[in-house]
Amino acid sequence: MASQEIEALAGALARLPGLGPRSARRAVLHLMKKRESALTPLLSALQTVAERLSTCSTCGNVDTADPCTICRDQRRDERSLCVVEEVSDLWALDRSRLFPGRYHVLGGRLSALEGVRPEDLSIDGLVRRVSAGGIDEVVLAMNATLEGQTTAHYLAERLEKYPVRLTQLAHGLPVGGELDYLDEGTLAQALRARRPVA
Repeated sequence: MASQEIEALAGALARLPGLGPRSARRAVLHLMKKRESALTPLLSALQTVAERLSTCSTCGNVDTADPCTICRDQRRDERSLCVVEEVSDLWALDRSRLFPGRYHVLGGRLSALEGVRPEDLSIDGLVRRVSAGGIDEVVLAMNATLEGQTTAHYLAERLEKYPVRLTQLAHGLPVGGELDYLDEGTLAQALRARRPVA
């Protein structure tokens, strides 16, 4: 039996995504064994982030500065704007280093079942950014779910009066995917988006 404090730490770690109770206990044991090389730096990093954490007032990214690192980066193409549902989507896209522009985080997606309405998301902020001018393309990078596609359609309607090119991420077969392992929705989208063989 571990002390109450150690159990509390394991319980706190178990609430993180991807960590269950057993994984959390293993992580706590590792931190205790490697106190100087793992626990102390982790505590310092957590303290620093907790003190400086903020949400970017421009795009909605989470960073330790406002505006965030991405919005301050002068090398980014200010004419391209990629709209995502969540900060995790922004981070995933930006890790690929394939999109040279800037981002806008909605903070979720429209969902009648969950009671998420347009006013609950950062849609007005997006419209303000586009209406200010200087943006040539808006990439709607919504997840390939019914709610994601509903959100993309709503955004397209809100932005249609502005002189911007609206594009959407392609959906369909993943690279290396085998047809018999794919769900029907992915197969249907791949068939709808088929193109001529070059």
